[in-house]
Amino acid sequence: MTLANALGTGVADDKAVYAYMPRIIRYYLNEEPVLDSVETHICAEPDGLAYTLDNLASLVVKPVGDSGGYGLIIGPHASADELAAFRTKLLENPSNYISQPVIDLSVVPTLCPAGVEARHVDLRPFAVTGQSTWVLPGGLSRVALRKGSLVVNSSQGGGSKDTWVMSK
Repeated sequence: MTLANALGTGVADDKAVYAYMPRIIRYYLNEEPVLDSVETHICAEPDGLAYTLDNLASLVVKPVGDSGGYGLIIGPHASADELAAFRTKLLENPSNYISQPVIDLSVVPTLCPAGVEARHVDLRPFAVTGQSTWVLPGGLSRVALRKGSLVVNSSQGGGSKDTWVMSK
């Protein structure tokens, strides 16, 4: 079996969309979002840039258009020199970045060359929406295969795990 995104779905990959989705839902649907989004600060907006610069050491900052975990900085894992260099990049082109809190990802047992070890993982569920919303019994679990890494993208050394949903 093969699963593929429809042509053109990459246009929604712009990470600034995360901040705009609640606004879009309120504007077009005149209702509150059902699910909370990760708090996202748009550095192109003065308040978002100020917040990001003031809290750079505790945030993850990502380029809006890049994918695969490229070009980002995870503040708590960065050195003072890395933070200073990134601050310069951010000030040179703030519209290219968003910032978010660092999410405390769960860990799962993972078979590694040295044996079974804990690795960070995230779950991407799939939902079908129409008259009602139904979350499919499964999803994409991405795992960071490098010890201590929070980046789960396959292009950055991440992998995937089978996801099983068991009924009660």
